[in-house]
Amino acid sequence: MKKVEKNLREEIVNNCRKMNALGINQGTSGNISVRFEGRMLISPSAVPYDEMTADSIASMPLDDESGNWDGPMAPSTEWRFHHKLLRHRKEAEAVVHAHPTYCTTLAIARKPIPACHYMVAAFGGNDVKCSNYAKYGTEELSQHALEAMQKRMACLLANHGMIVIGESLAKAMWRAVELETIARQYYLSLLIGGPVLLNDAQIEETIQGFATYGAQSGGNKRRPPTRRKKTTG
Repeated sequence: MKKVEKNLREEIVNNCRKMNALGINQGTSGNISVRFEGRMLISPSAVPYDEMTADSIASMPLDDESGNWDGPMAPSTEWRFHHKLLRHRKEAEAVVHAHPTYCTTLAIARKPIPACHYMVAAFGGNDVKCSNYAKYGTEELSQHALEAMQKRMACLLANHGMIVIGESLAKAMWRAVELETIARQYYLSLLIGGPVLLNDAQIEETIQGFATYGAQSGGNKRRPPTRRKKTTG
């Protein structure tokens, strides 16, 4: 196994554990995939993250939709939408799927996330759409996910959870945390009368600004300013 592939496998394992530590997933319900040399590396099905190793990761050819895989463990039952997104979204290097509380709450209500905060622009447009419903693990669900993510980097899955893609796994994880943050803020704003939405021009202005700001390199847009030490003399 090439060192770069082993590193990617270890990165998947570490970030599966990180999802739960960050509170954006519970149990083994989340799954992660990355692109590697024409193949998809994806977390295995129903394996506790603490027991997962680099060798547990399944490998699947991206040019084959039959579901063939290599490895000691079967891939996640959600491999179909991971596979479809990596096949059809050439800019995507990683896919993260999880069941964070607020994203899932909105998905249960079939509520997309509108332009309630300028950081919605981090997902490619003026909203995050909610897909139609289909049973987990099905081809129908993967098609719904692909449609909901047209010109977007994320979507909610009806009565299920969320998906994000990224130009790297680090970027996908950053988006996953940001999406749950905005979902929570949107949910809370609904309790006090609802948000005042930004218009398309304001969102486009933000998208243009991201081209030269930290959100395009995985930086944390919400990072607090550095405190300067007082000097004496």
